[in-house]
Amino acid sequence: MKIEEYLASLPESILSGQDVQLSNETFREIFNFANLTKNDIFYHLGCGDGAGLVVAKEEFSPRKIIGIDDSKEKIDTATKKIKKNNYSNIEIICEDVCNANFEDADVILFWFFDENVLEKIMPKFSKLKQGTRIITIWGPLPNCLPYKTKFPYIMNQIPFKKAKNLKEQLLAIFDVECIDFVTAWEFAERYTKSIGRENPENDRFLTIIQSLIIWINAKNLGVACGDDMPQPIKNYISILKNFFNIEIEHLLK
Repeated sequence: MKIEEYLASLPESILSGQDVQLSNETFREIFNFANLTKNDIFYHLGCGDGAGLVVAKEEFSPRKIIGIDDSKEKIDTATKKIKKNNYSNIEIICEDVCNANFEDADVILFWFFDENVLEKIMPKFSKLKQGTRIITIWGPLPNCLPYKTKFPYIMNQIPFKKAKNLKEQLLAIFDVECIDFVTAWEFAERYTKSIGRENPENDRFLTIIQSLIIWINAKNLGVACGDDMPQPIKNYISILKNFFNIEIEHLLK
């Protein structure tokens, strides 16, 4: 099967990141990357069970914390955590993030890949006050150059700086002149570690797929190092095809 067919066979919640629970260490890395301070108003759009809100409160103490999620079950879990610890200045809202009001935000953690969500929320982001930091994981905001990166964490800051094209955006994210296999593997592995999967035995498989996607995108955009396909890329394409019946080479243009 083609890689697109394999991905389509997975639950939507996995593809969207909806059911991926980040570890406390990952939240800690994100908040340090965002330079979250006691003077900030922090929003977590898609806050899940509230684990990130607790880390923000206990270790970074922003003056106001707001978690928003459209899952009543997750919001109930988050609310219980907050009440159990008797935390103040934390607000939990059950709402579609596209309808939410976050105009007073200083820092936003936002991890959605759905094009419909991005299309609706980007105009709201563009109207935020100057200096607001928006943190995403793995993927950048559409058509934007990052203000700062520590892959897989990406920061955009208001006002947005627009990318001329995907090539400029990709090189800015990875902060390299070209992308070889080692770079693709390193950044794919960083992402795999950051999402804190419950089944680490599958991490290598995920890293293989992610590294191939990074390198193929780079090749198609003309920013891969050299003209020839690296031998490790050939090997992993062959492994996916022969052992997992997953075909990915057709993505090369």
